[in-house]
This record gives sequence, structure tokens and C-alpha cells, in this order.
Amino acid sequence: MSILPSPVHMMGRLFDGMETYRKSRSGAPPSSTQVFTGRLFDVDPEMGFFPSQPYRRLPGEFELWEHELENARSVLKLGEDRGSDAFSKCAKGEEWRQRLRSWPLLDVRNLGNGIRVLRRAHYVLTCLLHFYVHSLPPYQAKDRVVIPKPLSIPLVQVSQTIDLPPVLTFADITEENFYLLSAAAELKGVEMLRVFEKILNMPYCTDRVGIATLTREFEKLVRIIDELAAILKNASKTVDPNIFYWMARPWWNGSDAAAPWVFEGVPSDTPFDLGGASAGQSSVMHALDAFLDIDHALNQARQPAPSAENRETAAAGFMEKMRRYMPVEHRAYLVQLQKRNIRDTMARHSELKGPYNAAVEALKAFRSAHIRTGTLFVISQANSSRPECMGTPDFSAQAKADRSRGTGGNPVATLLKGGRDATARAILN
Repeated sequence: MSILPSPVHMMGRLFDGMETYRKSRSGAPPSSTQVFTGRLFDVDPEMGFFPSQPYRRLPGEFELWEHELENARSVLKLGEDRGSDAFSKCAKGEEWRQRLRSWPLLDVRNLGNGIRVLRRAHYVLTCLLHFYVHSLPPYQAKDRVVIPKPLSIPLVQVSQTIDLPPVLTFADITEENFYLLSAAAELKGVEMLRVFEKILNMPYCTDRVGIATLTREFEKLVRIIDELAAILKNASKTVDPNIFYWMARPWWNGSDAAAPWVFEGVPSDTPFDLGGASAGQSSVMHALDAFLDIDHALNQARQPAPSAENRETAAAGFMEKMRRYMPVEHRAYLVQLQKRNIRDTMARHSELKGPYNAAVEALKAFRSAHIRTGTLFVISQANSSRPECMGTPDFSAQAKADRSRGTGGNPVATLLKGGRDATARAILN
């Protein structure tokens, strides 16, 4: 079923709208010297990639989903939790899952075609999905997890309509501030997006005034990146790594190869991205990479030569995959940002190499800090004991997954090191 035009058509309309806007201002075909604005891609000047206003609750019959989402937070515990609190909620948790299985199959066409209501529906349904899957006792999710039809069908239909995977994404959870640190970084990144627009809309870059302006804007960009790094470095002051690792992050995990998710009522050959939410899906960090032309895919011949591990990471296409979890408008924004080739402009003028390299060095330092944070929050915790309040662990359940992977199901150490090394190779000699 389709409610809105296809994702391909939606993307085409975005680019068509951008072209019309440019022509209306200049009377000329679009070029890299014409106006660049995030407004055309649902990037708010004050909130950046966040929605400008909180999404409203779903109306009418869809209040059923909202109501059960509220109930889930109070009656469900992780399926692996063996603590006394989890045991006391066992019966109520199973009642909640039974109610979900017996829901009426709601017609998502009744939601209308407003993008914001559909994004709210995606958020609510994916939260319900993760609550359902990760609250199941291990013996009920041993070989596969069947998502009941009253949840699976509307979730897949809404997801296909707005071109997002039928799984919780970074774009969903930042709305509710589940990732408080990432949310802070996203909002700090709004200042960065303004720098991008100012630089890309400068009429002249190579005269004395232009070079001085570019230098100042890149200095500002360095300060912003440094502030993003400071947010990351302070993570352990506000979030306990052990509690986060064992009690928070499992809720966001995606489908597990050992017990894959099966969407009841959906053709079995329908391909889905089901990696789960990950900070790697942050549009802000992808925008910084696109602006500075960081070559994660290793398409360019840059120095130093990538290691074998770097090549293996690049071949997996992690960064490209992460874009598939972003709203389609933000993906279009990244494409247009990357086309501006600011690195080439900076490379042609010796006076501008220093300011550009300073921004790249700041981003490299950020990624080094990210490696340390990933080590503390994931790699080190993989060998730690879980909190006593969770009771005796079910070791058979623990063996299902590689617990040294990130919340998106990706190997933390190699990915973060690959990102740092790709950043270093952008330095202009």
C-alpha cells in the first residue's frame, strides 16, 4: 500500500524544488555558486536536524498505539533481566504482549499524508517493536522473533511510505532525548550548519576579503568541533557506562542473526535494514564529513595508504548504510552538501590550507575521543559483570550476540579507528 509518492519521487521533488528556488532568485540554471539553504531539506535554522516542534500524539483510533506505548514503559523489563523487579512484572509484561497480539489491524491510510504525523507513527510503532522484542523471555526468542501482524503490517507500511527502515533509528529516539549526549551534540551542530551555509553562499572566496572571511569561519568551525569533543569526553560524568551497557542499550538493538525478526503478514522476501539505532546515523556528523570531504569509502588516492583493516571497514560501507536510516530530506541535504567540494577550493590556495587542515585535525581529535568513549562504554563493558539488580544472567542468552558491538550491531573498535584514519587522510599537504 502506498500513501505518499514513492521515495524516489519524493527525492526528485526535493531536487526539483531546490532548482526552482534557485532559478527564481537568479534567473540562471543552478550552480555551485548559488544559494545553499537547509530549509529546502527540512533542516531548521534553529533546531537543525531536529523537528522544529515536537510531534503531536496520534489521533483517533491510533491512540491505541500511544496508550500501549505509555503502558510499556511501566510494565516491561528486558527479557534477560532476572532481577526481583523484573520478576514482579513478568505477568503484566506478558499481558501487555498478549494485548498487542490481539489488536485490531488499523489502516494507516487513515493517518493521512502529513509527513509529521507519519514520522510520529514511525516513532511510536518502532518503540513498540523494540519493547515487544526485547521484553520477550529468552526461550520465546530462541530461533526467531515473530512480530505480530497488528504491529508488523502498519509498521512496514508507514516505514515504506516515508522511506525509513521498520526499526528504531537515531532520528526517532532523539525526539524523546533517549540519547541525551547525542541530542546535545545535534543541537551544538546547528551552529556548524550555519557556518556551512555562510561559507557555501559566499560570492567570492579567493580575494583578500574572501580569504579572511573563510579563515574566520573555519576557526569558528574548529571551536564547534572542539565543543562537540568536550560533550563526548564528559559522557561518563552523566551516564554510568555499566548501567548504560547492560540496562539501556539492549532496548535499541536491531535484529539478531541468531534470532532474526520475522514480520508476520509481510512477504518474506522483503528486504529490510534492521541494524537498530546508532549514533552513526547522526545527520550532523555526516554533514561535517560531507562538508570536509572525508572519504570513508576510500574512493580517493590519499595518504597515508589505508591499512588492510581500513580497507575491510570501507568495503562494509558502514557510513553509506547509516544514511539509509535518516529521513529522506536529510539524505538529500547531505548529497547537495557533498557536491559543493569545499576541500577543492581550499586546496587551490595556500592561504586556505591551514584553516581547512585545522578543522580536519579537530575532527580527527574528536574521533580519537570517540574511540576512547567507545572503549569505555562498549568494549570494556563487554567483559564486565552486569548490575546486581538484574540477577543471575542467562548465559545461553548472552551467547546469542557479540556484545562488543555497538548499538547498531557494528564492531566498535574497527569502525571508529577506520573513521579516524579516513579523517586524517583528508589533510592537505
